[in-house]
Amino acid sequence: VTLAQPRAGPSPSWSQPRAVQRPGRRQTRALGHAFSGGLDADRRTESLFVVLGAGFTALSHPLLYVKLLIQVGHEPLPPTIGRNVLGRKVLYLPGFFTYARHIVEVDGKMGIFRGLAPRIISSTLSTVTRGTVKKVFPVEDMEHVSNKDDVKTSLQKVVKEVRIISMRCMVQFVGREVKYSCGMLKVAQETFSALRSCSCSFSGLVPHILGDVVFLWCCNILAHFINTYAVDDNVSGDSVELEQQGFSQASVIRSYTKFVMGIAVSMLTYPFLLVGDLMAVNNCGLRAGLPPYSPVFTSWVQCWRHLSAQVRVAAGSFT
Repeated sequence: VTLAQPRAGPSPSWSQPRAVQRPGRRQTRALGHAFSGGLDADRRTESLFVVLGAGFTALSHPLLYVKLLIQVGHEPLPPTIGRNVLGRKVLYLPGFFTYARHIVEVDGKMGIFRGLAPRIISSTLSTVTRGTVKKVFPVEDMEHVSNKDDVKTSLQKVVKEVRIISMRCMVQFVGREVKYSCGMLKVAQETFSALRSCSCSFSGLVPHILGDVVFLWCCNILAHFINTYAVDDNVSGDSVELEQQGFSQASVIRSYTKFVMGIAVSMLTYPFLLVGDLMAVNNCGLRAGLPPYSPVFTSWVQCWRHLSAQVRVAAGSFT
């Protein structure tokens, strides 16, 4: 019996070992450049946000400075006589520009930026740490990190303490004190010493948290009711092309509802902000937080009642 000989030919592809293609030098360099380019882009974006935040903080600081002095009740300028809409003579307290001009006359042009350095440090820390924490602790690994709450709490302590130092630097204008320095290095040293000695001041934290909760709750509830029951989807005048692209008058109105409600609700929650600011400077060793400028409060509720009795729960809200 003659056995059939197998045909000569190429062996099956599965029986031959495949060569592994390794990336060449050019591909490796391209991947490295792409990775480093992504990191550079992230750093540039983060730096841009830091610079923009610092610039906005510097531009808005004079307004907040004057607002805080009005909140603590420091009115060095006499009211002026004017007429209201009905033509009656009334007394007007000095406005922002008049108050700012007075600060410049007393402390010079740089005096209007008293307390700016701590505010820049606070805003920079808030901006940088958001991205840094996400890089150090990715979202998928956050559940396995045991000290993530400790990290967040420590960052909140630093930002809160720097913010309080900024406010106390500004109210030194009332008594002409120099207890709190406004320099970058000095602020960092005072913050580190306060954290190290566990003497962080959290005065005014409760009213600030309550104000934020009330603001978010009222803003979302009002926006939901207006978007659901007040905005009509069948508004006449919408063109066919806009409807095909997903745009309509109803959608545009809904996009601005929460923004408008935020402005309205902020007036309602302003007393919480006022009480929190006053408690941050109350009984801190400065004249602005001691009698006769302000009584010593034992709680923020007592401060609220005192402001309500004097009808000052809106002090500085229109500055």
